Amino acid sequence: MTIHHLVVQSPGLTVEHAEQIAALAQAQGVARISATAARLLDVQHDDATRADVVAWAERHGVDTAFVPAGLKLSHCKVLAMDMDSTLINIECIDEIAGVAGVKEKVSEITEAAMRGEIKDFAESLRRRVALLKDVPAEALEQVYTEKLRLNPGAERLITTAQAAGIKVLLVSGGFTFFTDRLRERLRLDSAHANTLEIDNGVLTGRVLGDILDADAKAVYLREFARTHGATKEQVIAMGDGANDLKMLGAAGFPVAYHAKPLVRQQTRYALNVSGLDGVLNWFEG
Repeated sequence: MTIHHLVVQSPGLTVEHAEQIAALAQAQGVARISATAARLLDVQHDDATRADVVAWAERHGVDTAFVPAGLKLSHCKVLAMDMDSTLINIECIDEIAGVAGVKEKVSEITEAAMRGEIKDFAESLRRRVALLKDVPAEALEQVYTEKLRLNPGAERLITTAQAAGIKVLLVSGGFTFFTDRLRERLRLDSAHANTLEIDNGVLTGRVLGDILDADAKAVYLREFARTHGATKEQVIAMGDGANDLKMLGAAGFPVAYHAKPLVRQQTRYALNVSGLDGVLNWFEG
């Protein structure tokens, strides 16, 4: 049977946390990774133990991941990321709506879609974009400059992955205005999103072409992986909403990042309290 380690991490990780969870997982040793992370060695990883560990971790605000011993980051070839609320701190469409004075209406639809309550993402996006009709295109630049920030650990995760030879894909149900800028800024290998129609300097309330939805996200990831010779087990994918589930399902390392409960329940790995670079602690070099 493959030996598994258990990586535990939290901004507030204590020695007591590590000791309690080590006892729960019957760890054979503890190796400190940093002030906020530790690797518990040779743990039990049957279903019952995993369930006990996850329940304990959620109660105590600790992120956990059962990983095979000796896992190397260079084993992976592809890192795929959602944009809104994953790579960045905002939902861009909600912030554009804020400039237009319709943020509450748009946010309600956004939240329902992310929770999986609205099953047709394309329809939910069209409804939201329609509310942006006649918004000046300058609002996009205003959101990018004033509101958009990378989530904690984003740059470290990406630069470390790139240094290990991993190709990085940004695939979003958001908009190309933002993904194109992030692709250039972070030197990403590829980025895909939806294109807002602009006429005479204002948004028309329509999206050009086909909507990039959950199915399209998964297709883009599989094509990108194939292009770069990556098997499913060599793919890390990160997302936070229901629209990311099919993409996450195409990855050997699917990661729910500060995600909705529906996504956490259906995803093998989760970062609920750590930054994006918490993924790096799963690998031993």
